[in-house]
Amino acid sequence: MLNSKTIGNKIAEARKKNNFSQAQLAQLLFISPQAVGKWERGESMPDITTFNSLAEILGVDLNYFSDNFQSNDDDREAKMIDAKVTGEQTIQDDADLKDSNERQILANFSGSNLEKSDFAGVTFKKGKFEGSALSGSDFSGADLIGSSFEASDLHEAYFAGANLTGSIFKASNLRNTNFDNANLTDCDFSALDLTEASFDKSILVRTNFNACGLEDAKFVNSKLKDVKITATDLRKSTFENCIFDGVDFKKSDLRWMSLDGQTFIGVKFDNTALNDVSFKGATLKNVSFTSPYALTNKYFRALKTICFDGAKMDKLTYAVLKGYDVDLSGVTLI
Repeated sequence: MLNSKTIGNKIAEARKKNNFSQAQLAQLLFISPQAVGKWERGESMPDITTFNSLAEILGVDLNYFSDNFQSNDDDREAKMIDAKVTGEQTIQDDADLKDSNERQILANFSGSNLEKSDFAGVTFKKGKFEGSALSGSDFSGADLIGSSFEASDLHEAYFAGANLTGSIFKASNLRNTNFDNANLTDCDFSALDLTEASFDKSILVRTNFNACGLEDAKFVNSKLKDVKITATDLRKSTFENCIFDGVDFKKSDLRWMSLDGQTFIGVKFDNTALNDVSFKGATLKNVSFTSPYALTNKYFRALKTICFDGAKMDKLTYAVLKGYDVDLSGVTLI
């Protein structure tokens, strides 16, 4: 039998263990904070559907809400008492308690309307936000490892300082989204709009950009390590004070771009449009400018339009470009 007072106490207890305020729990359940307050005072009870959501969010079994449920805390207290007698279990019980306090939320926000929501600083690993409306939402400083944002509207979302390692962004709207200082290691950005997105000091390691719209996107003070930028138009993108280490620009369009003063190590510009690109004052080491297809006069002409004035490069990169009859008169060997 369910007792509203008992259930209210149990909800309050589990909420506090998860460090949620009543307002935060209400937001996760898409209800008002007043409703949560009524539950905890025993004035009303959640319906069966909400019980299921509560159990997921609070990390408890549905049986937790029944009168005769023996909580993990009861078990733990018994163990602690026994440990005092035997002197053998206290350390293990402390570890169990820590694990309980660090229990992760298991919730699915796919298909939800969450515009301008506040997720700043939350820990929500492997979160599901597929097909959701999240424009203007604040995810700053959040731990979102392995989350999925496929087919979602995230324009003007704020991910500054967030940990998005291994997250997936596909077929989504990310216009004007802020990724400054965010960890984007192993993230997948495919077939989406990143117009005017900001990547200032972002961590970009093994990040994949495939067929993305990056018009007026800005990459500033970032190191791109083993990043793949495939079939992407970068002509109106901005890269400033960046280091490119092992980056592959396969089939991308870089025409008329300024990459002056930046560092390129082990970078591949294979089958890439490079007409009138500027590498003034840049450093190039082990950089590839080859085409997977038969070299044509058109490809040779495109390479000859590249400006390397004041650039520094290793002997191998220099030799490759010299073989294409590129003007290297202003280049310094390193």
